[in-house]
Amino acid sequence: MAERRAFAQKISRTVAAEVRKQIAGQYGGSPQLLKNLSVGGNATSNAIPLTEAVEPVDFEEYLITHPPLIESGPLRDLIEFPPDDIEVLYTPRECRTLGQAVPEEGENDPHVRDCIRSYTEDWAVFNRKYHKLGTAFNPNTLDKQKERQRGLPKQVFESDELPDHSSYQDDQDDLKRRSMSIDDTPRGSWACSIFDLKNSQPDALLPHLLDRVPNEEIDRHNEDQRKSNRHRELFALHPALDEEEPIERHCVPDVPKEHFGQRLLVKCLSLKFEIEIEPIFASLALYDVKEKKKISENFYFDLNSEQTKAMLRPHIPSAAISTLARSAVFSITYPSQDVFLVIKLEKVLQQGDIGECAEPYMVFKESDAAKNKEKLEKLRSQSEQFCQRLGRYRMPFAWTAIHLMNIVNSAGSLERDTELEMGLSERKGSWSERRNSSIVGRRSLERTTSGDESCSLTSFRPATLTVTNFFKQEGDRLSDEDLYKFLADMRRPSSVLRRLRPITAQLKIDISPAPESPHYCLTPDLLQVKPYPDSRVRPTKEILEFPARDIYVPNTTYRGVIRHVTKAFEPVQY
Repeated sequence: MAERRAFAQKISRTVAAEVRKQIAGQYGGSPQLLKNLSVGGNATSNAIPLTEAVEPVDFEEYLITHPPLIESGPLRDLIEFPPDDIEVLYTPRECRTLGQAVPEEGENDPHVRDCIRSYTEDWAVFNRKYHKLGTAFNPNTLDKQKERQRGLPKQVFESDELPDHSSYQDDQDDLKRRSMSIDDTPRGSWACSIFDLKNSQPDALLPHLLDRVPNEEIDRHNEDQRKSNRHRELFALHPALDEEEPIERHCVPDVPKEHFGQRLLVKCLSLKFEIEIEPIFASLALYDVKEKKKISENFYFDLNSEQTKAMLRPHIPSAAISTLARSAVFSITYPSQDVFLVIKLEKVLQQGDIGECAEPYMVFKESDAAKNKEKLEKLRSQSEQFCQRLGRYRMPFAWTAIHLMNIVNSAGSLERDTELEMGLSERKGSWSERRNSSIVGRRSLERTTSGDESCSLTSFRPATLTVTNFFKQEGDRLSDEDLYKFLADMRRPSSVLRRLRPITAQLKIDISPAPESPHYCLTPDLLQVKPYPDSRVRPTKEILEFPARDIYVPNTTYRGVIRHVTKAFEPVQY
């Protein structure tokens, strides 16, 4: 083994981990504190211990003990904060429902009670009297500036009156020619010419120029002259700041209120099939194909006859008045050409595949009811058995979609209330013959799909729509992703929809702009909206919106975590 050299024998073999452990024990494990001590030089006896926390400065107390030094003078009011600048007013909070949506306070936590009161207490509005004199940018400043300058006389100065260049040059040449005449000049030189002085007009003498007037009277006269015709807001006449060059922005916000988009009223009138053997339940919802999002909750409605409803009486002994709604108000914040109204149908869960359950509706016709009376009675008997056993459960049955902007644009282009009928294909049967008269209406709908029309839901005429075909629900295509593909194919000619087997039906609905204050209306939380004259009348439901993009508005309405059930029983997918 080679001998170790002399300088290597004196090198310390201490491990780095041991060094860090030793330093951490001396300085509380903070390498930054050690660095600060080494930079500062030798530590003094008055150094602050590393483990002692320093109390922060009380800002309010410091301002009280150290008031700003303001010398007394005539401009002191411009330096100090105006004591009457802020005014606090309490505005009563408007409640659009008959009752409050917040739960009772009870024995909740104090923090929870304060959160609940934030939805019911009056608004505290802070008004600033001298806000208009500040340096903040306000969109209303430009309009107010024009109002202030409306009665002011126009000031015209010599620099503003630019003479015509040609006339000005002629006057200069004429003056030069007259000045060059040296007949009347004593010395015959241009510099000593008095020709212009003889031809010029004398200035008016100033009256009382040499009179002896006390200084106090002169100051009073000047003050009166300054006050005459003086604008009451002299400093406000300064031009307003541009939006790109403000020192600060103090835009006064509006009183917070519940957000609503463009509202659409949909009334479901009737739903009829070729055969009537069991109860069928329907639901409406809005979908945005471009965003691939569902933009509203489901609206469930029941259009079955009383005889058909009796088949489910053991499972639904009594129904709430809210479940009888057949009209809904949809809110759309971002209307576009890609919004569809999707209608889904459900039936009582029964044994077999969806195709087998839907086969009778595609085979039997209304005109052959007498011929197939025995088969229909057998199907009705089977349906009653399924309703008694599985009446609480649902299975998907069929669906269809309506391009909403087609209906809006077509109804707005006509001169009166319209009745449109939409069918997917010409098929044999009694109802197919009735659809022959709607070819013109369908062509008008196809023309409206070309181009980008304005997406306004507030100015079109009410329209009555008749949907005559539904797509049978495929057992392997139940997800929303498959639905978005079908909706995209409905906007352009495609053979994908032709592969789906249709079910002939007849659904009539009314589509119109929603009024500002509809009667007998319920919120998504089933609260009665003012006015609500009679609680026994069939209500209209407001459907909760799921905006396609974020909406930055404050939450002013309490909405509970547990929503009210809007249909008798929750559906179960088969």
